[in-house]
Amino acid sequence: MGDNLVPEPHPQDDTPLTTDLLIIGAGPAGASLACFLASHGKTGLLLASSPGTSPTPRAHITNLAGIETLRDIGLESQCLALATPSENMKHTRWCRSLAGEEYARVYSWGHDPKYKGQYESASPCRHVDLPQTLLEPILVRRAVEGGWGVRFNTKLLHVKQEKGKEGVEVEVWDEILKRGYTIRCRYLFGCDGARSQVVREIGLPLVKKPGQGLALNVLVKADLTHLMEPHRVGNLHWVFKPEEGIDGKQPPPWGWAAIVRMVKPWTEWMFIFLAKPGMDLKGEDMNATDGEYLERVKEVIGDEGVKVELVHASKWWINEVVAERYQEGNVFCLGDAVHRHPPFNGLGSNTCLQDAFNLAWKVAYVLDGKASPSLLDSYTIERQPVGVDIITRANDGLRDHIPWQQTLGMLSADPAERTKILGEFESATPEGRKRRQDFQRAIEKTTTEFHGLGIEMNQNYSHSPAVYLGDETGPGPAVPEDKVRTHVITTYPGRRLPHVWVNTRVPAKDMTSTIDLAGHGKFCLLTGFGGEKWKQAAKKVGQKLGLQINNYSIGWNQDYEDVYFDWAKKREVEEDGCVLVRPDRFVAWRAKEMVEDAEDKLEKVLRKILGRSDSS
Repeated sequence: MGDNLVPEPHPQDDTPLTTDLLIIGAGPAGASLACFLASHGKTGLLLASSPGTSPTPRAHITNLAGIETLRDIGLESQCLALATPSENMKHTRWCRSLAGEEYARVYSWGHDPKYKGQYESASPCRHVDLPQTLLEPILVRRAVEGGWGVRFNTKLLHVKQEKGKEGVEVEVWDEILKRGYTIRCRYLFGCDGARSQVVREIGLPLVKKPGQGLALNVLVKADLTHLMEPHRVGNLHWVFKPEEGIDGKQPPPWGWAAIVRMVKPWTEWMFIFLAKPGMDLKGEDMNATDGEYLERVKEVIGDEGVKVELVHASKWWINEVVAERYQEGNVFCLGDAVHRHPPFNGLGSNTCLQDAFNLAWKVAYVLDGKASPSLLDSYTIERQPVGVDIITRANDGLRDHIPWQQTLGMLSADPAERTKILGEFESATPEGRKRRQDFQRAIEKTTTEFHGLGIEMNQNYSHSPAVYLGDETGPGPAVPEDKVRTHVITTYPGRRLPHVWVNTRVPAKDMTSTIDLAGHGKFCLLTGFGGEKWKQAAKKVGQKLGLQINNYSIGWNQDYEDVYFDWAKKREVEEDGCVLVRPDRFVAWRAKEMVEDAEDKLEKVLRKILGRSDSS
């Protein structure tokens, strides 16, 4: 069969492969899902059409919520060893060139003194810069070590799922062997990115808003250490020349402005070139020769002595797309397959990791008979609203940069008007004062991109059937005025378990986070002084339902000391109350105080959450 021919179906007498779990796509979503399932002792087959892990450093900001998922399975230290530490992500800058004049800068990723304490209170983890080129090999290696089979160069052809029948039949094509074969699986997971074949095959409806055009990624090697250290440290730099075009020299249509992103400090960089807003460019308008790309890159750097090597150039659409639902029968989709957006706020790979973390424990519990298959229905209910939020915020993050461009006249096509506006910036006039104040306010507006602790951490599953609200009498925590920046710390069911540092009565060398007491594939019950009956109930109910429920008391002379009294401030229950935490570290239920029959109550709650009948 020739390489350019459509592959024919494999012979019908071929014996199909069988596996419980089949993942299509080995990016952050698919590879992490395999890792999380492996941590539950579940294995399967991981396929990808690509020849290997990502060759280009696309997603890179790894936030607190993303790192916490990797911390849960013991991968945090490996990731931190390869990642660029937070110190090198200190600023975002606006300048005429990397070597030239600077218009403005803001603190970013938790470094602003106004927000630093909020980041430290939110998680034991810190933001790092970990490109896909480094993250994916870690995940794939762990998946293989956990027992997963991995096959690259394998393309998905068709998905067949008959109503009323359990399982899914998948046809794939092996690009190395030039042959197709069939795989039968119990559950199929579509993690195959923004052009997801799985989504098309099962017909998931997509909500599409108008895109914001094309962008161009140009990856280069260039040693800019002498420019960055010590005065320009930061991993994002907006580079533009407001006067460009007034003097007759027009920028290339694909290179009106650039966001220069550090990949490796300070020797590898991604130049993200943006077309002028409002320009209706097609793919061919973004094409140029390697020499033209390099010429523009050198102009953006602004130092003729720097040697630049072009590594890769590629175009991408700025999308605002989310699936209406994430599952169809026994097929589940996650990651960029169901939410597609620009990289602003650094939400991409982090949301992929959290999709996978949310789904993995549910699949494992169903396979083990610990939960009813109905538990899997909570995946779309919990994660689809998160997808809506993150695609909206990422695109708003891009739109938030329009006001500062307007203040500089960069969006005007009239050279005379732009000349007048730029002249006002330099004038000691009321018009000049207003122009400078507007520019300052416009730059401050962009900080929702770099201080988005709320959008990163405020996932809310309170509406989910996998959460028990039966004992709540109030409306739940109020929505903060600034819901993008503000992290809501609460034990309200459906919210993320608060991070608090605790220690033993005789202090251990290292303190422990409540985040680490929970998770690790198990439910966790936290109580305090007078809550011994809850701990006994956790053991008895766990034995009855076939679950391991970790249980700890925090407080005066308990399993862990509340050394800073932070748990007392954040737990929102009495000392003898309890907080039940799901394996993904979201609060499943809480009791404000001790009840008469703790065992019966806990069993009722868990049966409801897991979808188990009174007899199962």
